Amino acid sequence: MSNLNNEALRAQVAHRADHLCEYCLIDEEDCLFNFQIDHIISVKHGGRTVMENLAFACVFCNRQKGSDLGTILPGTQDIFRFFNPRIDAWADHFKLTGAIIEPLDEIAEGTVRIFGFNHPDRILERQLLIARGRFPTLPALARMRA
Repeated sequence: MSNLNNEALRAQVAHRADHLCEYCLIDEEDCLFNFQIDHIISVKHGGRTVMENLAFACVFCNRQKGSDLGTILPGTQDIFRFFNPRIDAWADHFKLTGAIIEPLDEIAEGTVRIFGFNHPDRILERQLLIARGRFPTLPALARMRA
């Protein structure tokens, strides 16, 4: 499984994710851009192209994350890893309040900040989807309550 352009691999990753961004939980149907396959641990850091290291990600989360593994939180010298959908439950780290994704711990705080979950454009997008009854979807709700 070394080719991210492999349609079978993409289909497996998308199916496992219920076609949601595994970070912000937006549905692929509600985005203008195709979702991407993210290496949770990037290849340059030794990550492999195997199911355990892949996540389905919207273009906004994936581009903001890049090859980063974590961040230093403002006002500290502490490094915190990002949320990892293979080992973390979304509900343990985040809470949706209206259209805002609130962090519940340091892992989430760094993820929310670096991935830009609450950038004004992303909040507006969620507000519009909420108004249309498209966010959160049933699969997203299940992850929010898990």
